[in-house]
Amino acid sequence: MPVGRTGLVAAPQVFESVVDAIGHTPLVRLNRVTAAGGAAVYAKLESTNPGGSVKDRIALSMVRAAEASGELRPGGTIVEGTSGNTGIGLALVAAGLGYRTVVVVPDKTSREKIAILRALGAEVRVTPGGRPTHHPEHVRNLAARIAAETPGGWLAGQYDNPANPEAHYRTTGPEIWKQTGGRVTHFVAGIGTGGTVSGTGRYLSEVSEGRVQVIGADPEHSVYGGGDGRAYYIEAVGHFRHPETVEDEWPQSYDPEVLSRIERVGDAEAFAVIARLAREEGLLVGGSAGVSVAAALRVAAELSPDDVVVVIVPDSGRSYLSKYFDEDWVGRLGFDVGAPAAETVGAESWSGTVGFVPSTATVAEALEILGDAAALPVVLARPGSTEVVVAEILGAAVLSTLTAAPQGDLVTAHLDPPLPVVGIRETRTAAAARLADDPRPVLLADNGVITAILDRSMEEGVEWAFSRSA
Repeated sequence: MPVGRTGLVAAPQVFESVVDAIGHTPLVRLNRVTAAGGAAVYAKLESTNPGGSVKDRIALSMVRAAEASGELRPGGTIVEGTSGNTGIGLALVAAGLGYRTVVVVPDKTSREKIAILRALGAEVRVTPGGRPTHHPEHVRNLAARIAAETPGGWLAGQYDNPANPEAHYRTTGPEIWKQTGGRVTHFVAGIGTGGTVSGTGRYLSEVSEGRVQVIGADPEHSVYGGGDGRAYYIEAVGHFRHPETVEDEWPQSYDPEVLSRIERVGDAEAFAVIARLAREEGLLVGGSAGVSVAAALRVAAELSPDDVVVVIVPDSGRSYLSKYFDEDWVGRLGFDVGAPAAETVGAESWSGTVGFVPSTATVAEALEILGDAAALPVVLARPGSTEVVVAEILGAAVLSTLTAAPQGDLVTAHLDPPLPVVGIRETRTAAAARLADDPRPVLLADNGVITAILDRSMEEGVEWAFSRSA
């Protein structure tokens, strides 16, 4: 057996540098969340990569390709726009190979990911996430500008970089084939940049001569699977389409032809799967895993015990403790926190109407919509939509503020802070504590969608409801 330069035997789990440790991730069978009589489901735990996610693979692949082409030179700066994990992978590779890193992330990125990026030495730029693709503050546009203006700067460009799917064709696919002894029959992965599902799926389809079925897992409202493109609550998967986007371009890293079908998964189902994996399987996983594992469980339930389903679990739940595992964050959006029904805010006693001001309205138009209301949410103007999604609320249109504003201005130039949101499944104690010092109208949320607006002056209003006995 060969001996490394340190004198250690070059065994499979002994590596000469951190970049050599990327990949080689385990498969773990799911035992308690699967349906009886269906196929076996194995989760490929990408959280065991050095940077904690599947994106370490593409980070190394893209950097090595850029070095080979001369685009990235010694002492250069790696720049990328990302929801976090690709930036972490790039920062890790940069630290190991001697590069500087600048990472642009949207403001919805978990604070844990941002902290990890900074700990790895990356310079982090946070930009608003709700921007159309042509806006200069859009994540990818800002990253491209920084790369162009930085001496020695190189834009990784994961969305359109062929080294992204190639990384999975060369590593993830062969690992799965070898680990299952060629018995894998169905492969499931979330669709984000599309690199994981496209590269891995292409390899497995080829090596099995078309026997392996490739299933993409997608958030319910993502445009990949035919959704309306509105905002959802799971990071790093799917494709959001801003209503002001002129041309909706899909990543070149994504090859839809590789997929056999797409399974669409709602936020509530994804959250429930995340919780079950932690409590029943001992697997603390990230949000996108909720989408992919939910899809895998559906697929497996349709199959026989002779089939084998492999699903990518992209990262760990440790990067989302302030979000998906925080009862306050989940509860105020109206998702289930497991509280007894008698202690929750509930929806049966509320009577309200859901009015809103579209982001394209002028001040004069907003005042007309407001009428006698003290305040209404201002929401991204999505044609044909009558729902108010919490994630698409930009702020509040407040009567007293707009009365003094120029009538021809856009309402978005005169926004007040967003109105407080209360979830129907959070406890009344938690909701009352959050509203204690806020006298404004309250938005009531059910699974991320506003179902009522409650005036604090209502005779049977918020104060009564939150103080009523269980």
